[in-house]
Amino acid sequence: MTARPPLPPFTRESAARKVQAAEDAWNTRDPHRVALAYSEDSVWRNRDTFLTGRAEIIGFLTAKWAREEEYALRKDLWAFDGNRIAVRFQYESRDAGGRWWRSYGNELWEFDGRGLMTRREASIDDVRIEERERRIHGPRPEAERGRTIPLR
Repeated sequence: MTARPPLPPFTRESAARKVQAAEDAWNTRDPHRVALAYSEDSVWRNRDTFLTGRAEIIGFLTAKWAREEEYALRKDLWAFDGNRIAVRFQYESRDAGGRWWRSYGNELWEFDGRGLMTRREASIDDVRIEERERRIHGPRPEAERGRTIPLR
């Protein structure tokens, strides 16, 4: 596997680029593309689900995006040190019943020397919103890159 720059140890600039690259990839909703950012043996905790390896990651993401319609995500760099990055994020999606949700979360990431994520831990809470309350509509426009997402 080739390297996935930026590589650790991270600077503020390189960590921010890594976070934006992750946001961009997740907003494609392409499980195979997203999984390429993770090592073959990457371990995840996503809420109460534990996964190991790309095949499980792809299966998880495929099911996620089948049920979370019109998924759109924003990530912000929270902190970084060496080969680790902490992120806060929000995403919005619609369920099969047409109800809208905003999900708030924090992620802890750990990378190998090739820039592949070997560990991801995500804690996420969901809040029901009305369609008129939506503020995340598709991928982040270029003009909004680098802006912090509001808490509420």
